[in-house]
Amino acid sequence: MKRMYVLAGITFILGACNKFGDINVNPNLPSQASNTQLIANAELYLPVLAESPQGEYNAQYLSETQYPNLSLYNQVSANFYGIYQGPLMNLETVIKSKQLDAKEGPIANQLAVAKILKAYYFWHITDRWGDVPYSESLKGSEKFTPVYDSQESIYNSLFALLDEADKSIVDGKISNDILFNGDMTHWKKLGNTIRLLMALRLSQANATKAREEFNKALAAGVMTSNAGNLVFRHLPEAANESYWYDQVTDQNRKWWALSQLLVSKMKPVGDPRLRVYGDPNVDGQYEGLEFGALDGLSTTAFSLLGAEIRKQDASVYLVTYAQALFAQAEAAKLGWIGGSDAAAANYYNQAIEQSIRQWNKNDTAGYAAMMASPGMAYNAATAYAQIGTQRWVHLFMHGYEAWAEWRRTGFPAFTKPQGKDVPNRQGYPPDEVFNNATNYTDAVSRQFGGAGDGLYGKVWWDK
Repeated sequence: MKRMYVLAGITFILGACNKFGDINVNPNLPSQASNTQLIANAELYLPVLAESPQGEYNAQYLSETQYPNLSLYNQVSANFYGIYQGPLMNLETVIKSKQLDAKEGPIANQLAVAKILKAYYFWHITDRWGDVPYSESLKGSEKFTPVYDSQESIYNSLFALLDEADKSIVDGKISNDILFNGDMTHWKKLGNTIRLLMALRLSQANATKAREEFNKALAAGVMTSNAGNLVFRHLPEAANESYWYDQVTDQNRKWWALSQLLVSKMKPVGDPRLRVYGDPNVDGQYEGLEFGALDGLSTTAFSLLGAEIRKQDASVYLVTYAQALFAQAEAAKLGWIGGSDAAAANYYNQAIEQSIRQWNKNDTAGYAAMMASPGMAYNAATAYAQIGTQRWVHLFMHGYEAWAEWRRTGFPAFTKPQGKDVPNRQGYPPDEVFNNATNYTDAVSRQFGGAGDGLYGKVWWDK
């Protein structure tokens, strides 16, 4: 996706001042962005967390139709520098600023939004790479070589940051918010929903802490409708268009088909989301391509990425009401919240309905028939697999999040492309070996021992 960014904090000294003032300053081209403009700039980066072919491959949503490569898990390292240097640096500037302007909305709310977004970005980073710089990061020239904090300590810090944000929110909107138009009710629920989902991620690593944080988030108030979803809406213009529109439509790349696994979970039950996720093949049928296949490839025999997904102004769903409902279904089954299987079944049914509403423009046609299909009704004996699989179907095109949930639950069962295991993490940026050698080496040896910085060392919560 092409983006227009706000450039902040750059001051050009072009000449000496005189009695007439600085004649080199253009009053119509400000050299410094306001704090809510920095927040808006951080929001512009959000699609990067989801619009990634590698994320879709790690979650086995899309298969390569012509040039199988990345779906075979041949790429080890990935770069997190852009997230630190872009949105996180902007958000840290807001959080540390001593010049917040109340004309842009209550200062407490500006800080709360910046903290919620900071937590969301760091959650994404640590779940992909494991231990990463946190406590000593974002300090600029004060600290060029930050230590790598343990993932457990990062989670604890993010829980505290989200709690702090929640308790500080007051009445009043903030300016320049391109996500919720400054509505703090939505921001409050978003922060708590992120906290809820983070807590569930720890279900195998520290069930006591996970349950405690889950219930704190629930009590503070999570999303209650799709209206509160964290959605980035692209615009019908080249500067802010969808990545998939650029790749598929602008560059005419028919490189991606729905995976056989995805279609096999949707087509037999008449899932109404399938017509959104993909297009029919040349014969008018929905057919998935075996993930990682090297033979029988075609751009016509299989269902390519759907027209709605590759629109220029497509929506990118990041944190959603359906996710919160799936989380509560699992929590009820685990006994973290009351109601046992009866409550779990209710949340499970609601989650699927709200997912269909989200993807089908609030149309629930086909929902009742789908739920009446074999294997769809909640079953206490297979509940974890059902919740995990339907969560995965819902998270389509948010590959990194779906991959994280798969690593935690193992549902649904993924295939091994050409015999290769699905990665457990991504490798650190290669430049870290030179830029931050001591801390990089310590992080790798602490987490993975002699296995090195590869795809198959496990992050802390992946038990």
